[in-house]
Amino acid sequence: MKCKVWWYMKNKIHEQDLVEIAVIGGTGVYDSKLLEDAKQIKLYTPYGATSSLITVGTYAGRRVAFLPRHDAAHIYPPHRVPYRANIYALKELGVKRIIAPGAVGGLRDETRPGDIVVVDQFFDFTKGREYTFYDGGQICHISAAEPFCSELRTMAISTLKDMQVRFHEKGTSVCIEGPRFSTKAESFFFRDVIKAHVIGMTLVPECVLAREAEICYLSLAAVTDYDCWSNEHVDNTSVKKAMEQNLITIREFLKRFIPEIPTARVKCECPTALENAVM
Repeated sequence: MKCKVWWYMKNKIHEQDLVEIAVIGGTGVYDSKLLEDAKQIKLYTPYGATSSLITVGTYAGRRVAFLPRHDAAHIYPPHRVPYRANIYALKELGVKRIIAPGAVGGLRDETRPGDIVVVDQFFDFTKGREYTFYDGGQICHISAAEPFCSELRTMAISTLKDMQVRFHEKGTSVCIEGPRFSTKAESFFFRDVIKAHVIGMTLVPECVLAREAEICYLSLAAVTDYDCWSNEHVDNTSVKKAMEQNLITIREFLKRFIPEIPTARVKCECPTALENAVM
């Protein structure tokens, strides 16, 4: 039997505000030209406020929501993002699919700045975050063996191929606590021992909470630098410059990808993730 956590709903959401698809990313991901009849809404959750107002609207006949992960003013560092509030609010809005682009560092020679990685696995090296909706009263052991939606990943690979951009069909992402960047010792450990492909600070617990909410989740890792294992200097200025270039690719991807997402979810296991997971 599934948990009734989603029965706790304080918000009165109008039918026209319900959405199918959400994009969680930086403020630059949202293009005001992408949505028709766009408006911002504020939702209350048992986990506090979302990281920002949620922009909802219509694109190519699909209802879409945009949520800046760090707030529009970029005030939330990675370890302080209200991940539970964000996912809870999107679930309440009716979201079934989440597209989550994010800036990462490359840990391999082949994952170059400017590349997109369609992440298929992760290592969790975070330390003090709120990782689950099931903190007491009911136990849930969600499966994370294949943590990302198989259908969305297949579709994303096809879209990126059509765009003829540099990308990788799979890759393992290390999620660290932040907000600092890695030491060289850590960077070489993630590269040479764990053999991960990219490193970031926001993937966990966001993708795990989406799985607990039975929402399909796609991670698009946009490589901005080589992390500190290489001799290239990494700082906020260089990362920001590379991300601005990556945003062009992400925006074009969204324009092509969103209209192709099926309404029905029959090719993945995300909609039934809680079956046999709740004790």
